[in-house]
Amino acid sequence: MEPKHIQIKDYNYHLTDERIAKFPLSQRDMSKLLVYRQGDISKDIFCNLPEYLPKGALMVFNNTRVVRARLHFRKGQTLLCPSSNITLSEAKDSNVQTPLGALIEIFILEPALPIEYQENFLSRGKCSWYCLIGNLKKWKAGALHQQISIDDTTITLSANRLGTHGTSHQIEFTWDSDHTWAEILEASGELPIPPYLNRNTEQSDLTTYQTVYSKIKGSVAAPTAGLHFTSEVLTSLDSHDIDREEVTLHVGAGTFKPVKSEEIGDHDMHTEHIAVRRETIEKLISHNGHAIAVGTTSVRTLESLYYMGILAMKGEEDLHVKQWMPYEENTSHISTCKALKALLKYMDKRGMDILHSSTQIIIAPGYDFHIVRMMITNFHQPQSTLLLLVSAFVKGNWKSIYDYALENDFRFLSYGDSSILIP
Repeated sequence: MEPKHIQIKDYNYHLTDERIAKFPLSQRDMSKLLVYRQGDISKDIFCNLPEYLPKGALMVFNNTRVVRARLHFRKGQTLLCPSSNITLSEAKDSNVQTPLGALIEIFILEPALPIEYQENFLSRGKCSWYCLIGNLKKWKAGALHQQISIDDTTITLSANRLGTHGTSHQIEFTWDSDHTWAEILEASGELPIPPYLNRNTEQSDLTTYQTVYSKIKGSVAAPTAGLHFTSEVLTSLDSHDIDREEVTLHVGAGTFKPVKSEEIGDHDMHTEHIAVRRETIEKLISHNGHAIAVGTTSVRTLESLYYMGILAMKGEEDLHVKQWMPYEENTSHISTCKALKALLKYMDKRGMDILHSSTQIIIAPGYDFHIVRMMITNFHQPQSTLLLLVSAFVKGNWKSIYDYALENDFRFLSYGDSSILIP
């Protein structure tokens, strides 16, 4: 079937609320591990993962770090205690009475100015972001303000609306101190946990909703396949001669965007920003263009590299991978290593040590994988693009995997159990 005509209803299963893990296990690497190998399914414990990997293989991790992306302001007030535990939903509840103005939630999505993530987080005094706004009808005009404290210094943080950008709003943030935007977010923001957990962020989430190897700030959701890894598992990988590399894909709120159209051809994938070091691309080439991906974000990054190489071979300046590019162009005659070498040539010509680009790639049944040979991933929501990706990887056998997980009491979604998929 033409991928655009795939019916999302065919990727549904019965997921009850009690199967969704609301909190992680106390020991990350003791989660269950579903093992899928060429159609055979069994179960184990995640700490035994290295035993299923071929020695000398390359494993790729997404090192993005979740930022405190939710900011709360009170309309008409300059003061707001950042530690307030009153949530937007509670404030909108008619039973909750507060002496302050309307609570406005600003959810930062991606940087507008400066446009590069790291440059933006290092901004001092001013920056702007594309954001979602909760309770927008209560914020008709004017700036919002809140006061925060960093190292006994009181700082006023202000937010001004500059205009719309598709379904988001460009917000300019200003503050009267020499602190960086990263420091301002740490002091004033709230870590966003997935909406399907149906609970408020707790102090423990500040640690448990980050991978142990997270480094590069920018995501509003964790690359959750990596939450199972511990320093002990990483050491075990090294002892099994597993080569490790990292990429960065900043996970956006679009990862939770449901597929509302009947056919996936009518679904618009969100744009995700990636950064990949030259050394990582060279390492991929030395492994014949093959890798084990930790999580769907690493899969999308790695597979996008192939198509960025195709664009580089065509002489394109913009290497953004459009949603349907993999299905609209016949690239079967171009090997993975040839595409990756073209990408290196593109970087050399521009003096780039790190490739910064973006992707809207959708991986669905009918997709031909170029780089990823094994995948570690959690269990995803019904009728989601992530489930389509899994189905594409296991050649349509996703239902047997999910039936096994349901029958054997696996925990689902972000804080749930894991799987290794070997097609």
